[in-house]
Amino acid sequence: MNLGLNLGYWQRNAVDATELVQAAERLGYGSVWTAEAYGSDAFTPLAWYGARTSRIKLGTSVVQLSARTPAATAMTAMTLDHLTGGRLLLGVGASGPQVVEGWYGMPFGRPLARTREYVEIMRKVWRREEPVTSDGEHYPLPLPAEGAGSGPGRGRATGLGKPLKLITHPLRPEIPLYLGAEGPKNVALAAEIADGWLPLFVFPEKVEQMYGPSLAGAGPDFDIAAMVMTVITDDVRAALDGVKMMLTLYIGGMGAKSRNFHADIIGRMGYAEAAEEIQALYLAGRRDEAFAAIPDELADGISLVGPPGRIRERLEPWRKSPVSTLLVMGPHDEPSLKIIRDLVLG
Repeated sequence: MNLGLNLGYWQRNAVDATELVQAAERLGYGSVWTAEAYGSDAFTPLAWYGARTSRIKLGTSVVQLSARTPAATAMTAMTLDHLTGGRLLLGVGASGPQVVEGWYGMPFGRPLARTREYVEIMRKVWRREEPVTSDGEHYPLPLPAEGAGSGPGRGRATGLGKPLKLITHPLRPEIPLYLGAEGPKNVALAAEIADGWLPLFVFPEKVEQMYGPSLAGAGPDFDIAAMVMTVITDDVRAALDGVKMMLTLYIGGMGAKSRNFHADIIGRMGYAEAAEEIQALYLAGRRDEAFAAIPDELADGISLVGPPGRIRERLEPWRKSPVSTLLVMGPHDEPSLKIIRDLVLG
């Protein structure tokens, strides 16, 4: 099993994580990952950490499709990959309608088709085999004049656009590409077109049951890089409460009542009634009750918390699952990173 460190979002009041990233590199962690939602972007912190390291791979978990055009993401990825000596792992995802339409002002519809087009264009950009064109519905290149006014904020097209080829030769024409996905169809798409899958919540004993058919088309080198809250502590109760706080926000508040992908995935784990209750309580402003409604079994199942001996036992289901990389979230110091490294990598 491979091991990575997931830093999540950069926050203005957060301590610079450079020393933690450097410690992870010294200890043999394979990768470090950053995220974005509607605050900090994912690429800038990676550039910062990449300039201060030399071996550890640099992953985005994830870059939101609607934040940038496919060409803009491909350009940024190519540049960062060059500057860091070929260390980029590009994770992309569709996000959800609340962020896509509420923050970016873009339509959320048909996320699977949009993702497929987006990936195809990026790979055309990196390969530089010919000027890039796309006849897709969502990202037509060049923009046709008859499509004038068809997109948000889009004025009338001049019809003067022409196919272009990336000026800079990429260091790697095939940058490893991961998809952030939660629904079975989106996971199946990741298995078909990507190099890896970035699941947010994983209950290792239930992965096969939930996603076995979706992963059937994955190749032998397909990387399932699962994010998992990992806390070394003797206070298991406090650690589980920390996981439950995170779940309260995601199940209750990260999405609309009628469409919450995080609540859906918890339902598919076998906790549909609990997810419905948690969301209803949260949206009613009864957040303490929403927190209390989260089953300890769920919080424990998707995390690795407690003293080293307990975590060693809890690692066994992960080793038996299809997960190939653990992206640990939570460690804040080198001693914790070392304990986790020794437990996971032996």
